[in-house]
Amino acid sequence: MSDDTVRQDDDAPKVRKTTAEWMKQLTPEQFYVTRQSGTERPFTGPYWDNKLIGRYDCVCCGAPLFMSDTKFDAGCGWPSFFQAVSPDAVRELEDNSHGMMRTEIRCRACDAHLGHVFPDGPPPTGRRYCMNGHAMTFVHGGRPPVASDNAESGHD
Repeated sequence: MSDDTVRQDDDAPKVRKTTAEWMKQLTPEQFYVTRQSGTERPFTGPYWDNKLIGRYDCVCCGAPLFMSDTKFDAGCGWPSFFQAVSPDAVRELEDNSHGMMRTEIRCRACDAHLGHVFPDGPPPTGRRYCMNGHAMTFVHGGRPPVASDNAESGHD
């Protein structure tokens, strides 16, 4: 089989399941947030006040998303980060719902809705990734992902 037969569009989710499969895997709150683009109420979801050292992964597919050393208290009631674990971890989409212009953040691996990003975060990025706690799991002491063996090697 050639490489061309297994390649996917960069924005196409790599993890795909039916609605029934997602519903079986996720809690009702997780399903609402990640698969129906919902938003948990501020100060009610997990991790908004978590101060432990570790990594935040996608609740749907386990993909690494954020590290605790990029988390900060934005005072908004949702877990907030100034940077994703890698540029390939998330993707940004224009979101004009609810009469607002925002930038939605989705998991690049499974297309789970995670939250939104705003231009009012701290240095060094000036960004505030405002995430739904129900969209993530926390890996205590988790380390950043290691560059994959599939990274560009400079060969044609």
